[in-house]
Formats: sequence, structure tokens, C-alpha cells
Amino acid sequence: MVTINWNNAIMENNELSTVIEKRLVARFLDMFIKLGLILALGSFCFTVMSPFMNMLLWALILAVTLYPLHQRFAARMGNKQGRASTVMVLLGVLLIVAPTVAMLSSLGDSVSSLVDNVGSDSLVISPPSEKIASIPLVGEKVHALWLKASTDLPSLISSYRPQLGDIAKQVVGVLASMGGGLIGFVFSFIVAGIMMAWGAPGARSAESIAIRITDTQRGLALTKLCTSTIRAVAMGVIGVAFIQALLAGIVMAIAGIPAVGIFFVLALILGIAQVPVILVTAPAIAIMWMSGDHGTVLNIVYTVLLLVAGMADNVLKPLLLGRGVDAPMPVVLLGALGGMAANGILGMFVGATLLSIGYRIFMAWVNQGPDGVAASGKDVQ
Repeated sequence: MVTINWNNAIMENNELSTVIEKRLVARFLDMFIKLGLILALGSFCFTVMSPFMNMLLWALILAVTLYPLHQRFAARMGNKQGRASTVMVLLGVLLIVAPTVAMLSSLGDSVSSLVDNVGSDSLVISPPSEKIASIPLVGEKVHALWLKASTDLPSLISSYRPQLGDIAKQVVGVLASMGGGLIGFVFSFIVAGIMMAWGAPGARSAESIAIRITDTQRGLALTKLCTSTIRAVAMGVIGVAFIQALLAGIVMAIAGIPAVGIFFVLALILGIAQVPVILVTAPAIAIMWMSGDHGTVLNIVYTVLLLVAGMADNVLKPLLLGRGVDAPMPVVLLGALGGMAANGILGMFVGATLLSIGYRIFMAWVNQGPDGVAASGKDVQ
């Protein structure tokens, strides 16, 4: 009797194990199917949105950065959020987008003019100074190459035709990328205006998403961290560099200095890297004095204006930067250069901001420690 009961118990246990195993298999299969459908939906959504990703990210950065100013406009317009957004977009296009289009169009015109002059053999290069040959290591080679270019440019171009062809293709690609970036720039301002009009619901949605990913306390801290980083980088680094480069470019355009677009882009990159923009305005001043197109008085006026533009960051930073940028400058610079290499002029702004946000989130996680409590003396907010 005992043996029979023992066998029955074993059979019941086997049947129970089989039932549990089938349920587990069914549950896992159900979970994998749901996960696969979610991944497929996410992949499809990303594929649809990826062409506009940079524009939307830059629009979000603009909206977060300009929202306090937008609220000031709305307060003076009877809390009309849509009207305030319209005014902000129009001012942005007038004061920022239009001059930027002019600067980058000048860059395209300069490159096109250079290509035309080279193709028609009408490009004239002045002979080099003998002082260049005295430069250590590279002076003699640079002097010889420059001298050949000034005396027999067609022959020099023929000897380097394959390399010049590759460079020309890269330049055309950069110009095409900048053209797309300009369209994205305008589109981003319009989308940013729409986001600012719905700023309060958008902020609540961002907090809800962050809380859902983490928890209530960390979610609120995460949104605060991202908002402060966006505003610090966008206003204190990118904003200052952009305004400074724009001021220098406008003065150069008025002074009639050639290749204004090239100077503008160089000033923008140096400004983001926190390198004095005077390194760009000083050669422009030298070119202006050597060309002799203006009288002495106008040259002095333009020189003073360019020097002021080159040092404008000393005034702009205290005005636009409420507190220090916690992300190190190499992080901001790498983000800007990497973003520009990947997605053109628009990617420069997006890359600098996103890499700074990623750095600060990572360092906040590091400072929290394994127990989730902030380390002594560390601010994770």
C-alpha cells in the first residue's frame, strides 16, 4: 500500500512539474512575442523619425533654453502662449537664422569662386616671404610649395589632381550638409515655438517619463539635471560662441573681408572650444589692412569693432551663464566636433549638448555610489 501511494505521489509530482513547465514555456513565449513586437514597433518608429532626429533634438534644446524668456513674453501678452511663441520664432529667424544663412552662404560663394578661379587659371597667388623658409622642420617645404604655386599654379594643380579631386568631393559634401543644416535650423525654430506653446504639459510629461524610468525622487532630479545642463551649455557655451562668431562675421561682411563664412565657422568652433576668438579676428584685421580697400579712418573703426567682437565673450558669459558649466570643456568640444562630423553644422550644437548631458548623468550615477546615496560633498542634482 505504501509503495502504491509513493508511486502515485511521484506521478502527481511529475504531472505537476509538466504543467508548471508548460506554463513557464507559454509565459516566456508570450513575453518574447510581446518584447519582439515592442522592439519592432520601436525600430519602425525610429526609422520614421531618424531623418528628423537632429532637428527635433535641437528644437527641444532651443525650447528648454528659451522657455524662461518665452514666459516673460507670455506674461506681457496676457498669458497667450501661442502668441508669445510666434513672436519668439519670428525674432529668432530675424536675429539668428537670417544672419547665419548669410554667413554660410558667403562660405559657399567663397568656395565656388575659388573653384572657378582655379578652373579658369585666373587665380593669382602672391610669392611667399623669405621668412617662411626659416620656420623649423616645415619651413623649406612650405616655401617651395608656395613658390611653385605663385609661379606655375596649373602645373602644381596637375601634379596633385587626384588629391584635389578628393578634397573637392569632401568640400561639396560639407557644403551640401550645411545647406541641409540651414533648412533644419529654420525648421527647429518653428518646432521649438510649438514646444514652448505647450511647455507646461511637456514638462509634466518629461517628469512622468523620468519617474516611470526610475522613481519619484530620482526622476525629478533627472529632469532637473537635464534642464540645467541644457541651459548651461546652450546659453553659456554655444550661445556665447554663436553670438560672438555672428558679431565678428557681420563686421567682416560690412568691412568687405573675403571668405567671411570661413572665418565665421572657425570663430564658432574656437568659441565652443573656449579658445579666444581673437585668433580668428586678428588675421581678418591683417587682411583688411593689406587689401587697402578702405581709408585709414574706416580701417581703424573696423579694427576696433573686430577687436570688440573677438573679446565679446568676456561680457556675454556673465550675462548668459547663470552658473558654471559642470561638463568639462573637452567634453563639450568633442561633442561639437563629433556632432559636426556626423551631422553637419546642426549636429555641432546637438552633439555638444547631448554629450554634456550624458557626462553629467554618468557622473551623477557615479557619485551616488552602489547604495544609491550621494557621496559626501557631491552634488547629484
